[in-house]
Amino acid sequence: MSEESLPRDAGPERADALPEYAERVLEVAELIPPGRVMTYGDVAEWLERGGPRQVGRVMALYGGAVPWWRVVRADGALLPGHELRALDHYRAEGTPLKEASRTAEGHLPRLDMRRARWDGGERADGHT
Repeated sequence: MSEESLPRDAGPERADALPEYAERVLEVAELIPPGRVMTYGDVAEWLERGGPRQVGRVMALYGGAVPWWRVVRADGALLPGHELRALDHYRAEGTPLKEASRTAEGHLPRLDMRRARWDGGERADGHT
């Protein structure tokens, strides 16, 4: 997958700049309060652009410098390959979790999406 998967106007203005869409996704990730999460789809809806796959792509490419563990899958499953790092963050922040069932792979908990999901509250002034 390439940056072509991002919205058409997401291209960088200069070679070292982040695509505009990526900057906006990362800004939203930084707004999510500790202990709360937004789904990839929630972020896209909040921005009124793109979709869950585009947000996921931005997070995969550029999300390392923001609280990436707060942008999650809608089913509450922990990000494959990053489960333990994310779990450390969730526990430190008091993010609501559902304990894993005995049959769950790796016996890892899931996010309690009903309690952890953040709706974005009021939009920040000037942020659309």
